Amino acid sequence: MVTDEDLDAWVAGLEELFGQVAGRFYRVEPRRRARAYVRGLLAPLAGKNGWTLAEAAGDLTPDGMQRLLNAAAWDADGVRDDLRDYAVSHLGERDGVLIVDETGFLKKGCKSAGVQRQYSGTAGRIENCQVGVFCAYATTKGRTLIDRELYLPKSWIADRARCREAAVPEEIEFATKPVLARRMLARALNAGVPAAWATADEAYGGDSKFRSWLEDQRIGYVVAVPSNQTIPAVAGTSRADVLVAHAPDDAWKRRSCGDGAKGPRLFDWAVAELPAYPDTTPPGWGRWLLARRSLTRNSKGDYEIAYYLCCAPTGTTDEDLIRVAGARWAIEDCFQTAKTEVGLDHYQVRRYDAWYRHITLAMLAHTYLAITAVIAPKALATASSQSRWARSSVSWHT
Repeated sequence: MVTDEDLDAWVAGLEELFGQVAGRFYRVEPRRRARAYVRGLLAPLAGKNGWTLAEAAGDLTPDGMQRLLNAAAWDADGVRDDLRDYAVSHLGERDGVLIVDETGFLKKGCKSAGVQRQYSGTAGRIENCQVGVFCAYATTKGRTLIDRELYLPKSWIADRARCREAAVPEEIEFATKPVLARRMLARALNAGVPAAWATADEAYGGDSKFRSWLEDQRIGYVVAVPSNQTIPAVAGTSRADVLVAHAPDDAWKRRSCGDGAKGPRLFDWAVAELPAYPDTTPPGWGRWLLARRSLTRNSKGDYEIAYYLCCAPTGTTDEDLIRVAGARWAIEDCFQTAKTEVGLDHYQVRRYDAWYRHITLAMLAHTYLAITAVIAPKALATASSQSRWARSSVSWHT
């Protein structure tokens, strides 16, 4: 049973959050408008666009909400920093995991900043869409999105007139998705976010510059890589899939990498220790190849296998690596929740700055839900409904 005390905690959490970001709004009107905007994002509305949010706030037209996103004076990056600090204050743990990934926003037309026909993981195919790269923070207490960047394809950067029409600042240059991910990770680490690990899928893990940067920051990583990833070994180099194909039977251990919607996420895992080269491996650190194998075979009679490169302090256990590999799903959960619960993808804006403003306010609402799940879960529920293989010269953990 939900008590008045539970609901008071729910409301107090929203007051605390807005108190933390209030200084980023330079006038009363946009501050109140942003508060109404976030309340609307948290409300059970069928669609969360300018019209519906305005109606929820009691406005006759969406002009005020559109002005908040397109013209009002406030610091969206400052709000981002505040929501990150708010998340850390409630969810922070020393061995937290920073996760980077992208998601697509399907759009019509060609005017919205960064839109073009490109691959959307959301749709699972090439679509006319925008792509946002995000950073999430996950601990045993919870997870939430803490940073965002809009990916601008080369075709956009090359067309400065088009950029100006979409209010893309002149100083913005082309940046790959791994570069955008590094920027967000750097902001989190420089801000003192307690995190011992970073993880990402193969679009980022397969980038050697991305992995080298993480090593320079002395943050452990477990990143997915493609099956043909070149792996260094004492006897030379080999592909990830070739090494794993020769792993002995006793190298595979059935482990859960965390709980999912249907219970523990069980897979068979194998870990091989890789040689450490003094000129590239951080002192006191080690490298591993991690493989995750499905429990059943697919229609072709094969196991589905994912491959990861790992780097972390010496003494890191297999269980640590498996846990971090499983943490990557947290950002997928964040995307799903943010889109279905707080309208992350419901916006109707074209401007570059307006995209950041809507996304930041949606992240603020999402972070509020994540924190409320920790401090007032009842109210939230009511409100939101040893063996070696000589050929490879790597040591498989048995």
